[in-house]
Order: sequence, then C-alpha cells, then structure tokens
Amino acid sequence: MLRLKDKRGFTLVELAIVLVIIGIILGAILKGQELITNAKTKRFYNQYREIVAAIYTYYDRYGNLPGDDNTAQSRWSTTSNGDGDGLIETAISFACTTNSPESCGLWEHLRLANIISGTGPTNPKHVFGGAIGVGYATIQGVSTNWIGFQNVPREIGGTIDTQYDDGDYTSGSIVASGAYTGTGTIILYFRL
Repeated sequence: MLRLKDKRGFTLVELAIVLVIIGIILGAILKGQELITNAKTKRFYNQYREIVAAIYTYYDRYGNLPGDDNTAQSRWSTTSNGDGDGLIETAISFACTTNSPESCGLWEHLRLANIISGTGPTNPKHVFGGAIGVGYATIQGVSTNWIGFQNVPREIGGTIDTQYDDGDYTSGSIVASGAYTGTGTIILYFRL
C-alpha cells in the first residue's frame, strides 16, 4: 500500500498575513513618493518666490531691474549694461553663457550684487532639473516680463497653477507652454 508523505503548505491565514504585509509596504512606498512629490512642488514654488524677491531686492537697491540696469558697469566693470527701459529684453533664454542679452545679464547682475549664489550669467536650475529663465516675451497673448521654468512635469504645473492662480494654462499670472494633462514636461511661466 502506498503512503502519502506528510506534506505541509501555507495555510490561508498565513497567505493572508503575507498579502496584508505586502499591501502595507506598497502603501507606505506610494505614500512616501507622494510626500516627496509634494515637498518638491512646494520647493519649486518657493524657488519662484526667491527669484522674485531677488529681482525686487536688486531693483530696490539700484533702481533698475537686473539685466536691464543701464548703470551696472559703473559698479562692476566686467558686466554689460542694459538699456534701463524696464523690460528684460530679449526673449527668455534657458542656456545663458554670456552676460548679453539682458535676459542673461540678469543672472550676472544678481550674482555680482551678492543677491544669489553662483558666478557668471548661467541659468540656475529648479528642483525638477530644468533651467530657469527671465525675460520679456509674449506668452499666451500677454507681453510682459516673465519667469520661465523649463522641463516642469505637466502634473506639477497643473498643481501649481490650481493652487496659486486659476488652473488654466492659457490665462492668469501663471501660464504654460501646453496643457497640464498627459505625460512629459512643459515650460511654466510666472508673470513678473
């Protein structure tokens, strides 16, 4: 007669406990990712506020916008003057290597005035890794000085616009190069 060997397996209770533990771990990971994204979003918006504060600190100190300052060479002989017309001309540049045009000279003026850290006219980077640029441009039909943030995740742009403006990428003081839906990145613009 054939005898079955004593076989042991997992009971349903043991399997249920393992599944609950896996669920808790996955939930914690997802919640952790959400917390990181929320923290980066807040840091991103704070970077915008810091740039605005830096620009207006410069304006209060010297009477001109950085980059547009037509007296900058009298303070720092190595920089270029702007034309002093209140517009940070030309279009926003995200790849500055020289202090001209005014949109690139802005970064050098802020650094020479010891308002922001770094050297030269290179663009700072934001928390999501893209460049930050400032300049006079027509964005979504509005011609003014804008602060642009390159390579912003679409979802983050929508979150910022909804929290601090009207949630519409085509209107308001926060606009974008494209819709907030879908994947990929956009350029997010803040009116200065």
